[in-house]
Amino acid sequence: MARVLRSLRSSQAVARFQRCCGLFPAAEEGAGDGLAGPEGGGASSPARDTRPEGDGGARQRLPAANGVRSQPQPQDCTQKYVVKNYFYYYLFKFSSALGEEIFYITFLPFSYWNINQDVSRRLIMMWCIVMYIGQVTKDILKWPRPCSPPVVKLEMRAEYGMPSTHAMAATSISFTFCIATINQNKYPYVLGLIVAFVLSTLVCLSRLYTGMHTVLDVIGGTLISAVLIALMYPAWDILDHLMLTSPFCPILSILVPLFLCYNYPKLEDYSPTRADTTTVLGAGAGAIIGFWLNNLNASPNYPSESLQLSLPSISGMLTVMLAKFLVGIFILLVIRYFIKGLALWVLCSRFQVSVNDLEARQRLEIEVPYKFITYSSVGFSATMIVPLLHKLLGLI
Repeated sequence: MARVLRSLRSSQAVARFQRCCGLFPAAEEGAGDGLAGPEGGGASSPARDTRPEGDGGARQRLPAANGVRSQPQPQDCTQKYVVKNYFYYYLFKFSSALGEEIFYITFLPFSYWNINQDVSRRLIMMWCIVMYIGQVTKDILKWPRPCSPPVVKLEMRAEYGMPSTHAMAATSISFTFCIATINQNKYPYVLGLIVAFVLSTLVCLSRLYTGMHTVLDVIGGTLISAVLIALMYPAWDILDHLMLTSPFCPILSILVPLFLCYNYPKLEDYSPTRADTTTVLGAGAGAIIGFWLNNLNASPNYPSESLQLSLPSISGMLTVMLAKFLVGIFILLVIRYFIKGLALWVLCSRFQVSVNDLEARQRLEIEVPYKFITYSSVGFSATMIVPLLHKLLGLI
C-alpha cells in the first residue's frame, strides 16, 4: 500500500500522463520540430516554473512587512514546452477553467436565474462547504505540488497541492446538480450520472495535464467531495428550510463565514488559500441573504418547476435565458469592480497603506474584509438585485 501511495504521489506519474497527451518540455522529444506551445505561433512557449519549496527549485522570499511574511515566490525564469497534441491541450485548458472563478461567477448565477432555484441553493451550499474544507486541508497537510522538472507547469500556483480543490468542486457541483434534479427534470437518470462523471473526470485530468496536482491529490479531492455529498445529502432539505425561513439566517450567514475566515489556519508564509476561501464564503453569504429575503418577500418568483422543452418554444426560451444571463453577468461584473475598489480604498485609508501595496493587501485585517465585502455583494446581487432587474425588464 505504501508503494502504491508513493507512486500516486510521484511527479513522474504526472509527467508520464503529460507525455502521453503530447505535452513535453522543450528539451525533450525534438523541440526543434517547429511544434508550438500555447499562443506560440510556431515556437515553443514559456510557462512559469512553480516548484514548491523543497523540490529542488530555486526560491526567493519577499521581505516581511507589517508582521506579514510573504509566500515564497518562484524565481523569475521560464520553462519552455512543446505541444504535440492540440486537442488535449485545448480540452484540458478548458476543463481546468471549470474550476476557476470565471466558471463559478457564471454557472452558479445562471442556474439560479434560468434553471431552478432549489437546485441552485443546494449547489451553492455544497460548493461553500466543499471549498472551505478543501482549502483548509491544503494548509494543514502542506503537501507540495508536483516537481518541475520532470513535470511541465502550465499555471502558476503558490498554494499547496493536497487535495485538489478543482477536483472537489467539479465532483461536488456535477453530482449535486445531478442528484438535486433527479425528480425535477425529465431526463434519464443514467444520462445525468454519465454527464456528471465525464465533466468531473475531465476537470480532474486537467489538473494532471497542467502539472498542478499529483494523481493522489486528485483522487483525494474526489473522495473527500464524495464523502461530503453523502454526509450532507440527508440534511439538504432541513438546511434549505432553515436557510429560507430562520430569522437568524442573515446574521449567521455573515458571522459564521467571517469567524471561519479570521480563524483560518495560520501559515509561516503567505498563501492565497485564505483569500480564495474568503471569496467563496463571502459569495455564499451574500447569496444566502438574497435567498432569505426573496423567500420573505416572495419576489421575484422564478419558476421552480423543471424546464419543459418543446421545439416550438425552445427558440424563445433560449432568447430569454440568454438575455437574463447577459444582463445578470453585466451587473455582477460592474458591482464586483466598484465594490472591490471602494472596499480596498476604505480599508487601505483606514490602515494608512497604499492601495497598490500588494503585501499590505495580504494582511489579515485588509484581505479578509475586502474580499468578503466584495464577493458577498456579488452573491447578494446575483440572488436579489439581478432577479428584481429581470422582473422590471419583463424577463421572468
